Amino acid sequence: QVQLVESGGGSVQAGGSLRLSCVVSGYIYSRYCMAWFRQAPGKEREGVAIIYNGGDSTYYADSVKGRFTISQDKAKNTVYLRMNNLKPEDTAMYYCAGALAQIDGQCYTGYDRYNNWGQGTQVTVSS
Repeated sequence: QVQLVESGGGSVQAGGSLRLSCVVSGYIYSRYCMAWFRQAPGKEREGVAIIYNGGDSTYYADSVKGRFTISQDKAKNTVYLRMNNLKPEDTAMYYCAGALAQIDGQCYTGYDRYNNWGQGTQVTVSS
């Protein structure tokens, strides 16, 4: 019943910035993780950034640390991904996803653990 809708993708030059948004509708569990995944041609889907709605704890892939920031606005039922200093290797389809958290509040990083997905938004970075 949970529905996720992404927006904000586009084409930018290297060094530019984008902000992705994911609007969540439907029932949201009290212990829930929201994540941004990406998948480029020929590569596995990877977790880019993850946030826990119970305490705002976050996870970032090493490749985006210091450049990307995940945040949430619970009043607007929206999760954001601010992407700064974009690089050509960031080019991918970006997906918003949700899953129940572990009992200790930690979030899984593998895409197999996420059962709710958005439709994806394309990010293309040119050099």
